[in-house]
Amino acid sequence: MSFLHIGWLAYLALGLFAGFLAGLLGIGGGAVMVPILVLVFQVAGIAHEHLLHLALGTSMACIIFTAWSSMRAHHAHGAVAWDVVRAFSPGIVMGTIVGTLVAARAPTRGLALFFAVFISLVAIQMALDFKPAAQRELPPQRGLAAVGGLIGFVSALAAIGGGSMTVPYLSWCNVPVRRAIATSAAVGLPIAISGTLGYLWNGWRVGGLPAYSLGYVYLPALVLLVVGSVLTAPFGARLAHRLPVKMLKRLFSLVLVLLAAKMLWSLYA
Repeated sequence: MSFLHIGWLAYLALGLFAGFLAGLLGIGGGAVMVPILVLVFQVAGIAHEHLLHLALGTSMACIIFTAWSSMRAHHAHGAVAWDVVRAFSPGIVMGTIVGTLVAARAPTRGLALFFAVFISLVAIQMALDFKPAAQRELPPQRGLAAVGGLIGFVSALAAIGGGSMTVPYLSWCNVPVRRAIATSAAVGLPIAISGTLGYLWNGWRVGGLPAYSLGYVYLPALVLLVVGSVLTAPFGARLAHRLPVKMLKRLFSLVLVLLAAKMLWSLYA
């Protein structure tokens, strides 16, 4: 079997795995997809300077579909605070676009170091089940737009939907946890759309990218990742009510750190 077919199987398997984890633990797929995509792209012989950028752009495009599905589910339960989403969105879009500009111009190793450090912090937060105490109220619209800008900027650099930052912030601002999670899911859609457009634009005229790429989005991987994640996310969501999720999150936090470390090693070696 050629590597082309093995690679396609790897993308599908990664989508199945990421979708299951998203349903089970509420973890955005980017944290898992990016380091594994880097390894698969590396074996495929993609140029070193494009490995991480292509993984980030492809992962961000995949989040569009998962964020849309999650947003619809939460909206059906009336749990999304749409006024907060509207206030966040201008800053989210600007911050995400700026983030993709910075990412496109950042060297692969520096970008990989930022990703690894950020994902390790997310893993620590997950392992400790850290939830900030509600100590304040939501700021006015300008304040939310500024916070959205920061969330969008970091999300673009790490190809995540922003939930690891949005949920703790909203909880800190006295928003009930379920409403914070639902609102974060809705915020993930403008992050994913603007981030994908940014990676498309910034990679559009870059040479040395593989065939069937649109900018920094690799279409064969995107299609198979989406198919896999859509298939398994509902199963993960059902098992979330039967399995010890807190213990699984602690174990998975270790997996995240190991994946990030492996990615760093492969890019720096």
